[in-house]
Amino acid sequence: MKNSTRGAVDPFIVMDVMEAARQAEETGRHIIHMEVGQPSSPAPKAARDALSQTMNSDAMGYTVALGLPALRKRIAQLYGEWYNVDLNPDRVVITPGSSGAFILSFTALFDAGDKVGIGAPGYPSYRQILKALDLDPIDIQTSPDNRLQPVSADFDTIDIAGLLVASPANPTGTMLDKSALGRLIDATHSKGAAFISDEIYHGIEYEAKAVSALELTDDCYVINSFSKYFSMTGWRVGWMVVPEDHIRHVERLAQNMFICAPHVSQVAALAAMDCSDELTANLAVYTENRRLMLDGLPKAGFRKIAPPDGAFYVYADVSEFTTDSLGFCKEILEVAGVAVTPGLDFDPIRGASTVRFSYARSTADIQEGLDRLQKFMASKGYI
Repeated sequence: MKNSTRGAVDPFIVMDVMEAARQAEETGRHIIHMEVGQPSSPAPKAARDALSQTMNSDAMGYTVALGLPALRKRIAQLYGEWYNVDLNPDRVVITPGSSGAFILSFTALFDAGDKVGIGAPGYPSYRQILKALDLDPIDIQTSPDNRLQPVSADFDTIDIAGLLVASPANPTGTMLDKSALGRLIDATHSKGAAFISDEIYHGIEYEAKAVSALELTDDCYVINSFSKYFSMTGWRVGWMVVPEDHIRHVERLAQNMFICAPHVSQVAALAAMDCSDELTANLAVYTENRRLMLDGLPKAGFRKIAPPDGAFYVYADVSEFTTDSLGFCKEILEVAGVAVTPGLDFDPIRGASTVRFSYARSTADIQEGLDRLQKFMASKGYI
């Protein structure tokens, strides 16, 4: 049988790095994982307990397509707590992770062939999902002067049907303040284009609170997930907020594409939202890890970085060491036992000279990883 052209997407390189690290661990090596944006902490205890109790009394069948009403209501409440936004719970759509939300939003908003702007560097699956849906991803090359976040001048002359922005961003961790985000929304709407805000790393911020697009407009799609702040990556449950006149449109797509997000995960997610003490403790770990990274990476020779405002990544320019980030990261894994992600995942044009470090793991692992990186870079004569 022939394959579709839609399936001709690039691999998600970080997953390949994870597999290479797993194979190394099978030989008995201790690998420090700085490649994947996955918290080392489990889902909050109350979330796991709630699921255990519910499974004894509930058959865990399908939920309605838009998700458990109680969960949608609690998420709407979160927008009041975090952003002082009065959100109608009907606008909240529960999805199979943020990946399901991207598929739903791209399908709901765009027709085949439409051009959708995404900042580069940016999360690689944006580009590949758009391609698989017969959409045309347009990489908007961002500037270090703007901390690798898009500004309206970057796409003034580009004809796009939509713009997708992430703040805090992956791979950089940089954020947009309210005025910068507002300018992007205005510029997008002036083109008659749709605005999508990826807010998956909200809650993981260090010196200022992240701004939600919903503070500025209702004419947008907002995507979030329980994977990062709520430490539930493998549970595959996320959400999106859509304008009121899009609810039924998205609901019909969700019914047919997914039926519903996993019932068990929705039960756990609802309980996780009230685990503030445990989640605050997780954030304290990321805060300390960030401090270690910003101190330790320059000592290891990685000085060209934009200090992250949120998330748990540092994106580094390594052009003085290599123009082959894939080979560079492979050597770091083989020699130092540290898994790092090459920038090619995030920026097909400039990514050959950049790498991403994740500091989502334990503080002990981060310190060990930094020590190993410093020894590796010294052995190469880079420091």
